[in-house]
Amino acid sequence: KLDGPLDLRMNPNKGRSAACLIETLDEAGLARILAGNADEPHAALLAKAIIAARAKTSIQTTKALTQILERALSTPSMRGKEDEIEGSIRRAYQALRVAVNEEFSNLERFLTILPSCLKPGGRVVILSFHSGEDRRVKKFFQAGLREGHYSRIAEAVVRPSAEEVRSNPRCSSAKLRWAVAG
Repeated sequence: KLDGPLDLRMNPNKGRSAACLIETLDEAGLARILAGNADEPHAALLAKAIIAARAKTSIQTTKALTQILERALSTPSMRGKEDEIEGSIRRAYQALRVAVNEEFSNLERFLTILPSCLKPGGRVVILSFHSGEDRRVKKFFQAGLREGHYSRIAEAVVRPSAEEVRSNPRCSSAKLRWAVAG
């Protein structure tokens, strides 16, 4: 929301920033990150716009990237769809954050060792906030059930109630899954 360095790392002393990532990826790689890490429907369009802008100048701030994304999404077909444009911009930042922090690979490492951390009958609850995380949790729990690591898993995802969302709008995307160690 405020202008600042295009970093997005949880630990600014580790790994490379989002600005560095953008500078080194090709268009196809950037589109894969936008689509794969955030299910962004306009991934190809946004990747093309970022690469075109990068050819002219280095993209080092959040304001610069936001302006590029807004221009790319300002097409006749998107007129009057400010919420959709805002959503695409949010998803683009999410996808870059997930990439620079290696969030999915860290989650998968955690899910791989999780069964060994639980005693028989031990319970684990995982709260995810977007579909990429939830898909991974669901698949790992299902595989763990088949392999005997878990005796039971949630059959369906638990979502916040309408009342919970009214009192805390940020929870609207939350998905809860649980498992019981075998």
